[in-house]
Amino acid sequence: MDKPLGLSSNTALQRVRYLFAALKAGHTGTLDPLASGLLPICLGQATRFSAVVLDAPKTYEAQLRLGYTSSTGDGEGVIQQAQTYQGDAFRLQQVLQGFVGVQQQVPPMHSALKHQGQPLYRYARAGIEIERPMRTIRVHALHQLAWQGEFLSVSVQVSKGTYIRVLAEDIGAALGCGAYLSALRRTASGPYHVAQAHTLEQLAQYSLAQRDACLLPADSLLQELPAVALDQQSARLLGHGQSVPLPEWGLCQSTDPGVHPDSTKPLASVQTLRLYGPDRRFLGLGEWHAGVLRPTRLMSE
Repeated sequence: MDKPLGLSSNTALQRVRYLFAALKAGHTGTLDPLASGLLPICLGQATRFSAVVLDAPKTYEAQLRLGYTSSTGDGEGVIQQAQTYQGDAFRLQQVLQGFVGVQQQVPPMHSALKHQGQPLYRYARAGIEIERPMRTIRVHALHQLAWQGEFLSVSVQVSKGTYIRVLAEDIGAALGCGAYLSALRRTASGPYHVAQAHTLEQLAQYSLAQRDACLLPADSLLQELPAVALDQQSARLLGHGQSVPLPEWGLCQSTDPGVHPDSTKPLASVQTLRLYGPDRRFLGLGEWHAGVLRPTRLMSE
């Protein structure tokens, strides 16, 4: 879905769950109330595979306000004027490209990370600073979209666990003028793009049949994983939790379960595979090692 501003991810999730009358639902990565954009929501058995997208890279369009700082790193905090950016466009581009790659980031105090069972933002509101360990993140890409006066818009693709608020503050520090995150919109998450998304208003207006037509199959979460088509006997054994022999030459790295084994190439020593029955029905995930395939997470009948 395309989450609007001002709504928490959990509230959006519960509204979608109600509209689809789903017994089970989950999302694949929290968006703050001040952020809008793509929020993939899994219903029913798809929740079993949501961790794949939760761990996938995310893409955002972010607006930074240069020359100002915020006590929270975003527009919710106390805003203070810092220093006007004195550099040119070339310097700006140099600094942005310097953030591409692996780096260390300290999570913000105003976050839902927990310390002794309590979220950090509760300590922050009480004026208590908790030491946070640095975490390794990766910025896959960072591009300038627009720069006008004190507002800089960028597109950024990052690894799981990256705080764009902290990245905005770090960019401001590197520019020597300070900055905070003034707006944020998620445009992509794993295999999904916001262009595919539906708003809550649209979903509420749809008929039940139209809502069902919005649902993607559960295995759309897993398209980056290699796939294997099984015969009826192997599919039946795996469905009962048993392992089955599967020689390496019977596998391929293709994401298409119908690819013929002649197009094989060696797999990693341990490989997670999408499993399909002879009717190309998605069965779930399995782990292949040394010629043996065992089920790890299956769809129920």
